[in-house]
Amino acid sequence: MTDLTPTALETQALIRRVAKDRVASRADEIDKSAEYPQDMFDLLRELGIFTLPFPAEYGGQDSLLAGCVAVEELGRVCYNTGYLLVVQWTPFGAIMAAGTAAQRQRFLPGLASGELRAAFSITEPQSGSDVAGIKTRAVKADGGYRLNGAKIWCTNAAVSDFIVLAAKTGEGDSRGQINFFIVPTESPGLTIGPKEDKLGARGVPSSPLFLEDVFLPAENMLGPEGGGFKQVMQALALSRPIIAARAVGLAQGALDHSLRFMHERQAFNQPLTDFQGLRWMLADMAMGVEAARGLTYKAAAMTDAGVRGKDLAQAAAIAKAFSSDTAMKVATDAVQIFGASGISNDFPINRYFRDAKVVQIVEGSNQIQRNIIAKNLIDGFEA
Repeated sequence: MTDLTPTALETQALIRRVAKDRVASRADEIDKSAEYPQDMFDLLRELGIFTLPFPAEYGGQDSLLAGCVAVEELGRVCYNTGYLLVVQWTPFGAIMAAGTAAQRQRFLPGLASGELRAAFSITEPQSGSDVAGIKTRAVKADGGYRLNGAKIWCTNAAVSDFIVLAAKTGEGDSRGQINFFIVPTESPGLTIGPKEDKLGARGVPSSPLFLEDVFLPAENMLGPEGGGFKQVMQALALSRPIIAARAVGLAQGALDHSLRFMHERQAFNQPLTDFQGLRWMLADMAMGVEAARGLTYKAAAMTDAGVRGKDLAQAAAIAKAFSSDTAMKVATDAVQIFGASGISNDFPINRYFRDAKVVQIVEGSNQIQRNIIAKNLIDGFEA
């Protein structure tokens, strides 16, 4: 496994302590109430880690590996709290990648301090993984653009100051005709619909968006017309190990709960830890978690080292798919170990099971990741 840097080790120690002392006790209530955890956002703001993966000029440590460690440690006890970091980092990374100097100055300091919150929106009702199939249009108007269309599953929109949103600036179906726009949430014509009642990730709201003649000045477009999409998507690909880290945290948390339960529970006058079948399940769970962690840290370290292109894309896709599949398997086995208690809302393990399913789907489903992995293998084959 990739060795942690001094920065990552310091981050791990800090976040692990904070997660245990201040986050773990809130996790079940956040999940049950499905209410936005403002207190957890305030805690992250107090810790000053909203820019952890980004350059020092924005107050960060310039370490994606440290960012992955933070998300993992928070996700180990509360998926939703770790998610608060991710939804802040995605629009931050998009603006840093494609924004002008003026856009960076206008938005990044506020995101860094937590004074601003943002969301990121691509998905539409008719097109999930098919990014090129989006239909939201941005038509040129005097001084800017008018946007019309609809989005779904825009996470964090309901609590955000602005949304980084994808729209087509042309009439064709090419990805090159897609741009991202910075859309203030108070924009006339923008409606944020009611939050979804989700299986997992319940504390951070996801909402549909409806845009009817939303006017944006030209300076709200990210990147040149027809070029901003590629810049932003490349930035998102670089951050994919963070999604894998969410899964590693979930898997480790499910293993932690299973170990505690087996130590405390007895059957047939023996502790569960004496049963060989359950011991083997624990061993398989631990092997999966360790392998997922190694793949995730490797991809993050490659990003920090400046690796780009197909090598990084392959490592990141492998990390995301393997880690989230592992989280689902570990959580499923954990529920089995808990028995009837595992399907009871009185025990936290079902929360891990539901959150793990989310990570297999979001940020490029695992079927999409497998397409990326296979394509890279086939394209790179030399007879």
